[in-house]
Formats: sequence, structure tokens, C-alpha cells
Amino acid sequence: MRKPKTLTIDEGLLADIERTRGSRSTSERVNELLKRALDLERRSELAREAALFYSLPHDRREESAFQAASKRSLERD
Repeated sequence: MRKPKTLTIDEGLLADIERTRGSRSTSERVNELLKRALDLERRSELAREAALFYSLPHDRREESAFQAASKRSLERD
């Protein structure tokens, strides 16, 4: 569902959007760019979380127990 919304866009950005929109409407181009930007932002956040997770000290016993349980589970299948 599309909702009309009033936003203020910098004139330079609007000119770039108009120049690169091709056969699509300006709204379609803006929506495409926003979706890409949000996806990029999500991926960056996931990468940051992963880096933080892997930088923390881990309990090797817990990790080994998980690996052993996974192997047993796969052997049953």
C-alpha cells in the first residue's frame, strides 16, 4: 500500500534522482533508493553485531558441547 507523504529533499539530491530515474517515476526511483539504503544499513548493523560477538571471549566447553550434539544429530539422520 502506498501512502502519499510530504518530504523535503535537498535540490542536489532531487536533481541526481531525476537524472538517474530512467523510465521510472521519481517516486519509484526514491523508493528503490530508500530500500537499498535501508538494506545496506541493516547489513552494516549485522556486520557490527557479528564483529562484536566474535570479539567477545567464548566458553570453549559450551562450543564443544554444541558441536558434539550437532554431530550426533547429523549422524542420526
